[in-house]
Amino acid sequence: MKKAPLLEGVRVEPQYRERVWGGHSLRPDAGTPIGEAWIVYEDNKVISGPAQGRTLGEIAAEYGADFLGRRVAKQTGSRFPLLVKMLDCRDWLSLQVHPDNEKARQLEGPEHFGKTEAWYFLKANKGAKVISGVRPGTTREQLAEAIRSGDLIKLAHYQPVEQDDAILMRAGTIHALGPGLLVYEVQQTSDITYRIYDWDRPQTAERALHIEQSVAASDPALVGEYKKGSPLPEGGRQRVVECSYFALDLVGTRWEAIELDTRQQSFHSLTVIEGETEVEGSGWSQVLGTYESLVVPAACGAYRLYPRGGFRAMVAKVE
Repeated sequence: MKKAPLLEGVRVEPQYRERVWGGHSLRPDAGTPIGEAWIVYEDNKVISGPAQGRTLGEIAAEYGADFLGRRVAKQTGSRFPLLVKMLDCRDWLSLQVHPDNEKARQLEGPEHFGKTEAWYFLKANKGAKVISGVRPGTTREQLAEAIRSGDLIKLAHYQPVEQDDAILMRAGTIHALGPGLLVYEVQQTSDITYRIYDWDRPQTAERALHIEQSVAASDPALVGEYKKGSPLPEGGRQRVVECSYFALDLVGTRWEAIELDTRQQSFHSLTVIEGETEVEGSGWSQVLGTYESLVVPAACGAYRLYPRGGFRAMVAKVE
């Protein structure tokens, strides 16, 4: 007998990661620099509802398309396909690259996904910038030589960024986040990062360089796809980025409720980035504050977001 679907949103417990480049915005009570909060991920534990105590990955495997959505199940089976993070960048992250699906399978094994990702800048200090690809005209041979010699930084392309800007960073693009940034990041479910240059920090087992993997995975023709932020209309929604692996929308309102619908095709990963909202579906509701997240199962269909003094939220899904 088929198991009855989950018909309410599930909250998950963030996982915090200490990083040498991190700050104290994500977890002010921590005594060490926290660089990343993994807020929606297959290993996150559910902290509400009938699935409490289980991980998103376990729920996805059990409920399949009812939880993930028909489109998701068709593309990636019963594995939870996205990883959503928040990053507090006090210093430069390593200059790095992620493989695409084909390279990930070749270099890491058949069970691995590649890693296309997107950034939305929640906060950006004046003069903030990122590295987004390399200089136009760089050949594969020049790129490989620069990676192997440790001189890649000389070829880096810098992109200034401000609050509410976004960048889609396709797998194979050399990149690095810079200091003074608080970032919402959505990506494929993958933790494969090949470090090319780490600003002369000491190498450790946890922060090694991956020179030959980086040569194999990098594409000198790729740069991040930059999108300038624009005002969000009252009660509106705005497509921030989209690709074959995910779509990301910004929604927000001060007065009017916003109605969203999974259409049974994909779960929605909802993260409030400003204010507070009550999320209400058929027979269930949850209140989310700033930086709190909820996963709405695909089987829930239509649901509504009610403002509590106004809010903005990111909605990640597969389209």
